[in-house]
Amino acid sequence: MQLNFGNFYIEPIQIKDAWSLCNFIVSNEDRLKRYFPKTLEQNLTPTLSNIFVEKKIKQFNLKEEFLFTIKENETNQLVGLVYIKELNWTKKQGEFAYCIDYSFEDKGITTHAIKILSDYAFDEIGLKTLQIIVYKTNIASIKVAENCNFIRKRTLENEFTPSGEKAIDMELYELYSEIE
Repeated sequence: MQLNFGNFYIEPIQIKDAWSLCNFIVSNEDRLKRYFPKTLEQNLTPTLSNIFVEKKIKQFNLKEEFLFTIKENETNQLVGLVYIKELNWTKKQGEFAYCIDYSFEDKGITTHAIKILSDYAFDEIGLKTLQIIVYKTNIASIKVAENCNFIRKRTLENEFTPSGEKAIDMELYELYSEIE
């Protein structure tokens, strides 16, 4: 499966991605340490990335969590990641988490990826509700949610605890499938 848009494409994580995933994580460490600490710590070396990718492929196949890569067409450079996680099959609900390489931010890439993967989640995975949970000062992420027609629902008190910090409130955005 490969989903194309502009000069980029989205596909499920694959074994061949381990090395480039490690490079992506290490070069974006400062951007990832607060909101993606587990992904960061599991990808600090190529060996760790191999283990991580194998685990994510298994989770994808078992429909426990879906991890997608965003890559540039011309170079196949990994420029971003998108998770569909926190799956609740009873409610048919999942949550997006995403990150983009610092050199590719503010280009609309994440917005395009979330639009495409929202359709994929509704049409192919069978979800009915998608969520984005974001910190109030993460303006770029809020723009992604709003540009993809997610609606702010409420503040989730003490929802997330960044490493070494107190729990912080997060904003919940949701998007619903048009097909019931």
